[in-house]
Amino acid sequence: MKDTECIGFLQWALPRLGMRWAGFRRVRGQVCKRLAGRLSILGVRSLADYRELLDTDAAEWRQLDGLCRISISRFYRDQGVWWYLEQRLLPRLASQALPRGESRLRIWSAGCASGEEPYTLALMFALGAVPPGCEPEIIATDADPHLLARARRACYPPGSLRDLPPAWRAVFLQAGDERCLPRAYRATVRFLEQDLRRNIPNGGLGLILCRNLVFTYYRESLQAAIALRLARALLPGGFLVLGARESLPEPVSGLVREQPWLYRREPR
Repeated sequence: MKDTECIGFLQWALPRLGMRWAGFRRVRGQVCKRLAGRLSILGVRSLADYRELLDTDAAEWRQLDGLCRISISRFYRDQGVWWYLEQRLLPRLASQALPRGESRLRIWSAGCASGEEPYTLALMFALGAVPPGCEPEIIATDADPHLLARARRACYPPGSLRDLPPAWRAVFLQAGDERCLPRAYRATVRFLEQDLRRNIPNGGLGLILCRNLVFTYYRESLQAAIALRLARALLPGGFLVLGARESLPEPVSGLVREQPWLYRREPR
């Protein structure tokens, strides 16, 4: 499969999946490789023939949607964002909750892939980044059941842990060539299979992490619709965290920008 052929196919197919070509330029090799494998499995000779198949087989669109999911993930990805969460944002949220008599902070990790992001949050709480008395309830969602199975297993190659502080890496247990997070550090995380284009957790969230997914890969019209739903799911004073190089495509009612990648839900 030639690169130009794959690019032309993606430019045609991605908008039909609610995605945009601009987000896939740098990662197209990953998707094109998956496409080539899918064509081989189906015995389809070319992308032109595959397009004809898509015209008559709605179920194949679901297969293609899965092929176009990008899951680049590791612990503590974008260290500056995590530093800000640890030093500023989580203590701030805890200080708001405790005077109200609230001992639980509900957090959503959207598009959690194989679990590195929600487990990083769980480690932050377990290892003392947040004042005692405020416990997390971390909801982690992804549309890919295979990634969620890996997340629940909680075992990772050493390279996935390379950005973690040394004291945090030390809590992982050796298991062959992998490092596994003990069950005690996983208790605050609950994984759900959800596609946030269609479903999101119930409201009452103090913090939402929606990083390197919606606002990179989805079409702007879909970004705007999802951003509004995210805003409504936040408690007043809650925060929405995007990827370090992401921003909302347009202003969203009720959200105030505090950092290029950070938005706060205004009090009612």
